[in-house]
Amino acid sequence: MNFMSIRIKKDKCISCGKCLKVCPGNLLYKDEDGKAFIRYPEECWGCTACLKECPAEAIQYYLGTDIGGQGGYLYISRDKEYLNWHIVDKNGRKKTIQINKQESNKY
Repeated sequence: MNFMSIRIKKDKCISCGKCLKVCPGNLLYKDEDGKAFIRYPEECWGCTACLKECPAEAIQYYLGTDIGGQGGYLYISRDKEYLNWHIVDKNGRKKTIQINKQESNKY
């Protein structure tokens, strides 16, 4: 996989549809079970909007070798005050970057 893309873990997807609503490329759909999927992963812009909206940690952003990720991925968890960006390398080691939600969109 040599492009920016996401992968959706069907076992974690709660069928809320939030990711479908925020995808600027309209690339996400629901399958017959109501679970989200990406029809054309090669068209993913890598904006991570779906990750930020997913309340179930079901969406992972693939960090391909072409962008220095060497096959790792990231996912986001959240609590009342923070977005926690978890970066998992190809060996399973995890680093977390914590971002205050109130401060995250200030420019």
